[in-house]
Amino acid sequence: MAKASITFEDINITVSAPAGTRVIEISEKVGSGITYGCREGDCGTCIMKITEGWNNLTEPSVLEDKVLRENMAGKHNRLACQAQVLGGTVKVRPV
Repeated sequence: MAKASITFEDINITVSAPAGTRVIEISEKVGSGITYGCREGDCGTCIMKITEGWNNLTEPSVLEDKVLRENMAGKHNRLACQAQVLGGTVKVRPV
């Protein structure tokens, strides 16, 4: 199975995770400051900034895209509860 390298810039930790894992699951395990509420992609509390590896995440769903627009999120922002790693290197930080 493919692996991804994910760096949480707020705590300066890089970990390896299997492809298909949601960023919020990894964030919880390492103690990153990415907060969350619903885990369903509806509340928008887990918005994060992708500083590297945008293309190494799944595409935003229609719901995620809607929530990001409603929260006036920037171009490289994603919901940690929805974004899944595909492989390669990804760097994130809380918004």
